[in-house]
Amino acid sequence: MGESSFWYRPTRVVPDQRPLNGRCCCCCVMLSVDGDADAAVEARIGWNKFRQLVPLLTSKDVSLIMRGRMHSSCAQSSMLHGSETWPVRTENVVALQRAEMRMVRWMCGVKVKDTFPSKELIERLGIDDITLVLQQNKLQWYGNVLQKEYDYSLKKCMEYEVEGSRPKRTWREVMEKDCEACKLNKEGAMDHSRWRKLIKNV
Repeated sequence: MGESSFWYRPTRVVPDQRPLNGRCCCCCVMLSVDGDADAAVEARIGWNKFRQLVPLLTSKDVSLIMRGRMHSSCAQSSMLHGSETWPVRTENVVALQRAEMRMVRWMCGVKVKDTFPSKELIERLGIDDITLVLQQNKLQWYGNVLQKEYDYSLKKCMEYEVEGSRPKRTWREVMEKDCEACKLNKEGAMDHSRWRKLIKNV
Protein backbone atom coordinates (compact mmCIF):
# COMPACT_ATOMS: atom_id res chain seq x y z
CA MET A 1 0.00 0.00 0.00
CA GLY A 2 1.42 3.36 -1.04
CA GLU A 3 2.40 6.14 1.32
CA SER A 4 -0.36 8.42 0.06
CA SER A 5 -3.12 6.01 1.13
CA PHE A 6 -1.87 5.10 4.63
CA TRP A 7 1.05 6.44 6.60
CA TYR A 8 2.17 7.12 10.15
CA ARG A 9 3.60 10.37 11.41
CA PRO A 10 7.39 10.12 11.64
CA THR A 11 7.83 8.35 14.96
CA ARG A 12 9.39 5.20 16.32
CA VAL A 13 6.89 2.38 16.73
CA VAL A 14 7.63 -0.40 19.21
CA PRO A 15 6.02 -3.81 18.47
CA ASP A 16 2.76 -4.36 20.36
CA GLN A 17 2.79 -0.76 21.59
CA ARG A 18 1.21 2.48 20.45
CA PRO A 19 3.16 5.12 18.51
CA LEU A 20 5.16 7.00 21.11
CA ASN A 21 3.63 10.37 20.29
CA GLY A 22 0.12 8.93 20.54
CA ARG A 23 -0.97 9.81 17.02
CA CYS A 24 -1.17 8.29 13.57
CA CYS A 25 -2.41 9.50 10.21
CA CYS A 26 -4.69 7.52 7.91
CA CYS A 27 -5.89 8.79 4.51
CA CYS A 28 -4.41 12.21 5.36
CA VAL A 29 -6.62 12.50 8.47
CA MET A 30 -4.86 12.78 11.83
CA LEU A 31 -6.16 10.34 14.43
CA SER A 32 -5.45 9.81 18.11
CA VAL A 33 -4.65 6.23 18.99
CA ASP A 34 -7.44 6.19 21.57
CA GLY A 35 -9.96 6.91 18.80
CA ASP A 36 -10.93 10.51 19.53
CA ALA A 37 -10.81 13.50 17.16
CA ASP A 38 -8.53 15.73 19.23
CA ALA A 39 -5.51 15.27 16.96
CA ALA A 40 -7.59 15.75 13.80
CA VAL A 41 -9.10 19.00 15.05
CA GLU A 42 -5.74 20.27 16.26
CA ALA A 43 -4.19 19.55 12.86
CA ARG A 44 -7.04 21.15 10.90
CA ILE A 45 -7.27 24.38 12.89
CA GLY A 46 -3.96 25.46 11.36
CA TRP A 47 -4.14 28.97 9.93
CA ASN A 48 -2.03 28.36 6.82
CA LYS A 49 -4.87 28.48 4.31
CA PHE A 50 -6.46 31.53 5.93
CA ARG A 51 -3.18 33.46 6.11
CA GLN A 52 -2.56 32.79 2.42
CA LEU A 53 -5.81 34.61 1.66
CA VAL A 54 -5.50 37.42 4.23
CA PRO A 55 -4.74 40.12 1.58
CA LEU A 56 -8.09 39.32 -0.09
CA LEU A 57 -10.10 38.44 3.00
CA THR A 58 -9.26 41.75 4.68
CA SER A 59 -9.19 44.02 1.61
CA LYS A 60 -11.61 46.95 1.70
CA ASP A 61 -11.96 46.60 -2.07
CA VAL A 62 -13.60 43.18 -1.60
CA SER A 63 -17.17 43.07 -0.28
CA LEU A 64 -17.92 41.20 2.94
CA ILE A 65 -20.12 38.72 1.08
CA MET A 66 -17.29 37.91 -1.35
CA ARG A 67 -14.88 37.52 1.55
CA GLY A 68 -17.34 35.13 3.16
CA ARG A 69 -17.59 33.05 0.00
CA MET A 70 -13.81 32.77 -0.27
CA HIS A 71 -13.58 31.83 3.39
CA SER A 72 -16.24 29.12 3.06
CA SER A 73 -14.75 27.56 -0.06
CA CYS A 74 -11.11 27.72 1.05
CA ALA A 75 -10.41 28.23 4.76
CA GLN A 76 -13.53 26.65 6.25
CA SER A 77 -13.51 23.67 3.89
CA SER A 78 -9.83 23.12 4.71
CA MET A 79 -10.58 23.14 8.45
CA LEU A 80 -13.34 20.56 7.98
CA HIS A 81 -11.54 18.27 5.54
CA GLY A 82 -12.19 14.69 6.63
CA SER A 83 -14.59 15.81 9.38
CA GLU A 84 -17.27 13.41 8.13
CA THR A 85 -15.65 10.63 10.14
CA TRP A 86 -14.60 12.54 13.26
CA PRO A 87 -16.08 11.26 16.56
CA VAL A 88 -16.25 14.86 17.77
CA ARG A 89 -16.78 15.91 21.35
CA THR A 90 -18.01 19.25 22.72
CA GLU A 91 -14.41 20.37 23.29
CA ASN A 92 -13.61 19.81 19.61
CA VAL A 93 -16.60 21.83 18.43
CA VAL A 94 -15.72 24.70 20.78
CA ALA A 95 -12.14 24.74 19.48
CA LEU A 96 -13.34 24.98 15.87
CA GLN A 97 -15.81 27.73 16.75
CA ARG A 98 -13.19 29.81 18.53
CA ALA A 99 -10.74 29.52 15.66
CA GLU A 100 -13.32 30.51 13.05
CA MET A 101 -14.65 33.44 15.08
CA ARG A 102 -11.13 34.85 15.26
CA MET A 103 -11.01 34.61 11.47
CA VAL A 104 -14.47 36.16 11.13
CA ARG A 105 -13.52 39.13 13.34
CA TRP A 106 -10.34 39.62 11.34
CA MET A 107 -12.26 39.63 8.03
CA CYS A 108 -14.82 42.09 9.41
CA GLY A 109 -12.16 44.37 10.87
CA VAL A 110 -13.61 43.93 14.37
CA LYS A 111 -11.40 43.81 17.45
CA VAL A 112 -11.99 41.59 20.48
CA LYS A 113 -12.94 44.59 22.63
CA ASP A 114 -15.71 45.52 20.17
CA THR A 115 -18.94 43.97 21.44
CA PHE A 116 -20.44 42.64 18.24
CA PRO A 117 -22.47 39.41 18.50
CA SER A 118 -20.88 36.50 16.65
CA LYS A 119 -24.16 35.80 14.85
CA GLU A 120 -24.24 39.34 13.44
CA LEU A 121 -20.69 39.06 12.07
CA ILE A 122 -21.42 35.69 10.47
CA GLU A 123 -24.52 37.16 8.81
CA ARG A 124 -22.48 40.06 7.46
CA LEU A 125 -20.24 37.58 5.66
CA GLY A 126 -23.15 35.41 4.55
CA ILE A 127 -21.56 32.20 5.82
CA ASP A 128 -22.92 29.27 7.81
CA ASP A 129 -21.72 28.60 11.33
CA ILE A 130 -18.90 26.04 11.24
CA THR A 131 -20.74 23.78 13.70
CA LEU A 132 -23.72 23.58 11.33
CA VAL A 133 -21.49 22.79 8.35
CA LEU A 134 -19.69 20.14 10.41
CA GLN A 135 -22.97 18.50 11.38
CA GLN A 136 -24.30 18.55 7.81
CA ASN A 137 -21.07 17.02 6.49
CA LYS A 138 -21.28 14.17 8.99
CA LEU A 139 -24.97 13.53 8.30
CA GLN A 140 -24.38 13.51 4.55
CA TRP A 141 -21.62 10.90 4.89
CA TYR A 142 -23.68 8.88 7.38
CA GLY A 143 -26.53 8.76 4.87
CA ASN A 144 -24.17 7.60 2.12
CA VAL A 145 -22.94 4.73 4.29
CA LEU A 146 -26.46 3.69 5.30
CA GLN A 147 -27.52 3.58 1.64
CA LYS A 148 -24.85 0.99 0.82
CA GLU A 149 -25.43 -2.76 0.73
CA TYR A 150 -24.95 -4.68 3.97
CA ASP A 151 -21.69 -6.27 2.77
CA TYR A 152 -20.15 -2.84 2.04
CA SER A 153 -16.86 -2.63 3.96
CA LEU A 154 -17.51 0.76 5.63
CA LYS A 155 -20.95 -0.35 6.74
CA LYS A 156 -19.42 -3.44 8.34
CA CYS A 157 -16.87 -1.27 10.14
CA MET A 158 -19.64 0.95 11.48
CA GLU A 159 -21.44 -2.03 13.00
CA TYR A 160 -18.29 -3.74 14.28
CA GLU A 161 -17.97 -4.03 18.05
CA VAL A 162 -14.38 -3.68 19.27
CA GLU A 163 -13.34 -6.01 22.07
CA GLY A 164 -11.33 -4.78 25.02
CA SER A 165 -10.55 -1.05 25.34
CA ARG A 166 -12.70 1.20 23.17
CA PRO A 167 -12.69 4.88 22.21
CA LYS A 168 -14.23 7.39 24.60
CA ARG A 169 -16.89 8.03 21.98
CA THR A 170 -17.39 6.23 18.69
CA TRP A 171 -18.40 7.78 15.38
CA ARG A 172 -21.59 5.73 15.35
CA GLU A 173 -22.58 7.07 18.77
CA VAL A 174 -21.95 10.62 17.57
CA MET A 175 -24.09 10.11 14.48
CA GLU A 176 -26.94 8.49 16.40
CA LYS A 177 -26.96 11.45 18.78
CA ASP A 178 -26.92 13.93 15.86
CA CYS A 179 -29.83 12.14 14.19
CA GLU A 180 -31.77 12.18 17.43
CA ALA A 181 -31.13 15.90 17.91
CA CYS A 182 -32.21 16.65 14.32
CA LYS A 183 -35.17 14.23 14.49
CA LEU A 184 -33.82 12.09 11.67
CA ASN A 185 -33.94 8.30 11.36
CA LYS A 186 -32.07 5.65 9.39
CA GLU A 187 -35.10 4.90 7.22
CA GLY A 188 -35.05 8.47 5.91
CA ALA A 189 -31.51 7.99 4.62
CA MET A 190 -32.64 5.34 2.16
CA ASP A 191 -34.04 8.08 -0.09
CA HIS A 192 -30.96 10.02 -1.20
CA SER A 193 -32.68 13.18 -2.48
CA ARG A 194 -35.02 13.36 0.52
CA TRP A 195 -32.10 12.89 2.92
CA ARG A 196 -30.24 15.80 1.32
CA LYS A 197 -33.28 18.04 1.74
CA LEU A 198 -33.68 17.03 5.37
CA ILE A 199 -30.04 17.82 6.08
CA LYS A 200 -30.28 21.27 4.49
CA ASN A 201 -33.20 22.07 6.80
CA VAL A 202 -31.27 21.11 9.94
